[in-house]
Amino acid sequence: MAGPPISRGAGARQRVLRAALEVLDADGLAGFTMEAVARRAGASKATIYRHWSGTGPLLIDAMDATFRPFPTPDTGRLATDVAQILGAFVTLLENAPFPRLLAAFIDAAERDPTLAALHADLTRRRREPLLVVLARARDRGELPGRRSGTAHRPTHQPVLLPPLHRAPARPADPGRRRHRPGPASGQ
Repeated sequence: MAGPPISRGAGARQRVLRAALEVLDADGLAGFTMEAVARRAGASKATIYRHWSGTGPLLIDAMDATFRPFPTPDTGRLATDVAQILGAFVTLLENAPFPRLLAAFIDAAERDPTLAALHADLTRRRREPLLVVLARARDRGELPGRRSGTAHRPTHQPVLLPPLHRAPARPADPGRRRHRPGPASGQ
């Protein structure tokens, strides 16, 4: 649904970025075109192309514009601090199209190195408050510190942001055997 024609300036940019996210949410990556974004924003394609050379740069700017840092609480208790961060994450998941947008974005990032770099940066920024909270808890003695002479390997990362955007793999059917024709089979 297109609104009134887009004007120039910062307001126009925000309207295009919002329209880009709406198109991505409604139509997925396959429907994410400059034409669709222009139509949704009520802008001409020339206006869109004046600011972005293609869908990749537009998607990067649109996803980056959605980033809102989580709070970095400092209540003095690890459990309370982590609960506040997780509460902010749940609110994000419940009140925004974020999960659908992120799934489409990750799908695109697997094919585009520039999008992959932005995804890595957004993930790093999203994790930062929790890493700060964990470091403070370690400093207060709530978590064990590094042992002398051992390398630090963050064991919490797989728990923080598991790959939820992936559909679970289908279990193999034990009754079905793959047959590959080859020289031994005569095919």
